[in-house]
This record gives sequence, C-alpha cells and structure tokens, in this order.
Amino acid sequence: MSDRMPPLTHERMTAEQKAAAAELAAGPRGGVKGPFIPLLRSPQLMSRLQKVGEYLRYQSVLEPRLSEFVMLIVSRQWTQQFEWAIHHPLALKAGLEPGIAAALAEGRRPPGMPEEAEIAYDLCDELYRTHGVSDATYQRALRRCGEQGVIEILGLVGYFTTVSMVMNVARTPRPADAGVAPLAPFPP
Repeated sequence: MSDRMPPLTHERMTAEQKAAAAELAAGPRGGVKGPFIPLLRSPQLMSRLQKVGEYLRYQSVLEPRLSEFVMLIVSRQWTQQFEWAIHHPLALKAGLEPGIAAALAEGRRPPGMPEEAEIAYDLCDELYRTHGVSDATYQRALRRCGEQGVIEILGLVGYFTTVSMVMNVARTPRPADAGVAPLAPFPP
C-alpha cells in the first residue's frame, strides 16, 4: 500500500504549514516525521496536538517505562507500525522486559508484568473492550498512579489513538531503518 500523504516539499507548503513545521522542528522531536507528516495538512491541528504529545512523552508524571508500555498497548491495538517501530526500542531502553513487549506484539496479555504495568494494561484493556472502566479497575489505578497518573494514562491512550488513526488512514510507512519486526495483523 502506498503512502497517501507523503512528506510535503518546502515549496508546496503554505506559510502556515512552514511555521508549524518550523515550530515542531525546534522542539524535542527535531523535525516533521511520523504522524506529523499527514497532520501537517492541518497545521493548526498539528501544532496543538503535537504540544499534547510533547507533554505526554517528555514531561508526564508517569515513569518512561510505564508511558512507553502504554504507547505499545495503543500501537498494538491499532496495529500501528510506525509507532511500534519507534516506541518498542524506547520501551526496552526504559526497562520494559522484552517478553512483555513480545506478548503484546502477539496480541496476548503479557505474563509476569510488574504491578504498575499490570494496572495500566488492565485499565487500557477494559477501556478498549467496554469504553469505560469498572470501579475496581479505576480504584486500583487510582491507588497506584493517583488522579494525575490515571488522567495521563488516558491522555496517552487518546493521543496515541489519534495519531495511530491518522497514520493508518494516511498509510504512513514504517521507518526504513526500523530494527523491530512489523506487527502482524489481528485475525478478523
């Protein structure tokens, strides 16, 4: 499948797109890549959304191991190849056990998760299945992560769901140098 929204050349960008691209490039991402390539078609949306992602990735109260784990959960849920290729190595570098990532890649509940990861997994899994969470799941997450942590987990789910949908529709390709096997599609 071909990329529906490939990178825009500088000459094809509007002044607003150029300004949004320059703002993104000046931040921690260092350039327009991944979801920001198709999102640049709506520079105001891209600019606002990237600030949410920047906060969640670089300033969240969540430990990087937990936030990267949640990003992998969302990537697997959407079979989002670009996000999986980017965040899989980051999750391992942050301390996620390779077996946990491998189970996620296969669409299985990972065995032997640390308590915090199990709580985040259960929260995300129940949210995806029921579009809400039970009092028991919420209370467990609240005790471990606090209100801000629960909200930031949900923010990660929402943000990465948005960028996953954008890239799946745009058919954004995986990075050429991805050192991670692509995700297999879920069975129908």
